[in-house]
Amino acid sequence: MKRRDFVKKLGTGTLLSGGLLSYSQSALAKKKRVKWKMVTTWPKNFPGLGTGAEYLAKLIETMSHGRLKIKVYGARQLVPAFEVFDAVSSGTAQMGHGSAYYWKGKSEEAQFFSTVPFGLNGQEMNAWLYHGGGMKLWEELYADFNLIPMAAGNTGVQMGGWFNKQINGLQDLQGLKMRIPGLGGEVLKRAGGTPVNIPGNELYTSLQSGAIDATEWVGPYNDLAFGFYRIAKYYYYPGWHEPGTTLEAMINKKAFEALDKDLQEIVRTACKAVNQDMLVGYVAKNNAALQTLVNEHKVDVRKFSDEILKKLHQLSDEVVAELAAKNAISQKIFNSYQSFRDNVIAWDNMSELAYMNARKL
Repeated sequence: MKRRDFVKKLGTGTLLSGGLLSYSQSALAKKKRVKWKMVTTWPKNFPGLGTGAEYLAKLIETMSHGRLKIKVYGARQLVPAFEVFDAVSSGTAQMGHGSAYYWKGKSEEAQFFSTVPFGLNGQEMNAWLYHGGGMKLWEELYADFNLIPMAAGNTGVQMGGWFNKQINGLQDLQGLKMRIPGLGGEVLKRAGGTPVNIPGNELYTSLQSGAIDATEWVGPYNDLAFGFYRIAKYYYYPGWHEPGTTLEAMINKKAFEALDKDLQEIVRTACKAVNQDMLVGYVAKNNAALQTLVNEHKVDVRKFSDEILKKLHQLSDEVVAELAAKNAISQKIFNSYQSFRDNVIAWDNMSELAYMNARKL
């Protein structure tokens, strides 16, 4: 009798759960479905950067059970690379993927949310954004542009770049035409060079033709994919100018606020997931790519001299301080960034740096 009662109850429970499941699926099916466009600054499906944007779109679609579908456009497929900001701000596209230093013509302060020379690395940048007040400041800055920013990728510490001549001293930077965006470009200018900001899909031909003498891009994984080793012999490190570049998903505010609350949370959560996934992806892939560049393509990898790095650091401090002094919001962002940097360095010296040094013993 007890066994029959148990089986009967089990069957009833199964029917109820099946009914609830059917109801849930039916309710989802009745919710409105949304289609967005995402424009990016990267070549379509370019490893790491372009594929990161594609992964973000796919993750949002999967997590939302298809209620929010996003079609991704590479640079120039819908708008040019450096017009992504305006396209999303105006509502031509609902979402964009790039990095904030590309928009310094719109807002110089935006560069703090991309990367600062000799500033925070990838993990530190995420810590400032998520737990140090950085995201609130970023949202405040973008509000005037009808945009909501979200961190959606990080490249970690980059390489110093590809050069068609040796950089042995400060004199070698004089007159050097180099593709280098953001604050790093201003630092190079003060060191005597000529910074040029051109999209990624134009770098190879520009370096090959001699339109530029050098270029930075990201690191071994991406640089191998672009084939820079075919046209530039010298590969320098460290990437003093980009110690932890944050990539952003910018979203049209009106489009975001029109989403159901659960979809809004899905977008935020997906951006966080992609942000972390890209950072660890670069850690995993850069070393193997570097070995290919050195062992198969005989790339000459060199370190910038201490003299050069010291001077660039000095100039960087001047550039960032001047940016901070331009207006109230810039000073507010700088104060937050610098305070966090000073505090995290103290901890890093006793944790990460101390461990790295111990590991060499």
